Amino acid sequence: MDMWKYFGITHTDHTVMDPMSLAKTEELIELLRLPDGGHVLDVACGKAEFLCLVAEKYDVVGTGVDLSPITIEEARRNVAARGLNGRIELLHMDGGEYQPDSRETLDLASCIGGSWIYKGHRGTLEALGGMVQPGGLVLVGEPFWRTDPDPDYLRLTGQDADLCGTHRSNVQAGLDLGLSFLYTVVSGEDDWDRYEGLQWQAAERYAAVHPDDPDVEQLLETSSRDRDAYLRWGRDCLGWAMYLFRKPGGSRS
Repeated sequence: MDMWKYFGITHTDHTVMDPMSLAKTEELIELLRLPDGGHVLDVACGKAEFLCLVAEKYDVVGTGVDLSPITIEEARRNVAARGLNGRIELLHMDGGEYQPDSRETLDLASCIGGSWIYKGHRGTLEALGGMVQPGGLVLVGEPFWRTDPDPDYLRLTGQDADLCGTHRSNVQAGLDLGLSFLYTVVSGEDDWDRYEGLQWQAAERYAAVHPDDPDVEQLLETSSRDRDAYLRWGRDCLGWAMYLFRKPGGSRS
């Protein structure tokens, strides 16, 4: 089954496509204090909900990049419905290939849940840090191990223990690169339950409405595997947080 089709189906009901509540996302946006006329970038922008919320809060323009042909269309519909076509540009491309017209010019660069694009958390911080101006902000969303993962969990999900570090090491990675650490917001069990549960019901609903789709069997098998892995192990061992850093220099207050 095509990866983008799978994620498109299972994330049908998600507003933000990560294990963070909309309320906590909005709480973080309140703290950004972006300047009027600023430029923000969101790599792996999903449905562009984060960009829309930022543009509705601040007088800024934004660029969203996403590789999924399904999700980028949902993003375009979302931006249009909010009347933000003139302020948010959406690009269907590999985020790793995107470069702003000039380096060190952005006021905020974010990548929420897409660190694989830059070969990991540290690579993401390094890439985004090179795009923002002195005093600019870097925001990443990243998993972390709350406890050591059970080997059976890793085998069932096909993951590796190196998938992520700890909450502390995620912060330290930015400090090691010379970034100032400003804030973090962490998903709770209810946030995770909502994120996972919406996927299970979306898969079941799709299967019921599209019984002749040849991908339905694999859709349900994968959804069932992920559900069982989450309920047995993942809920206890895997965390998620958004980390806000500032690049040194500049005059941002």
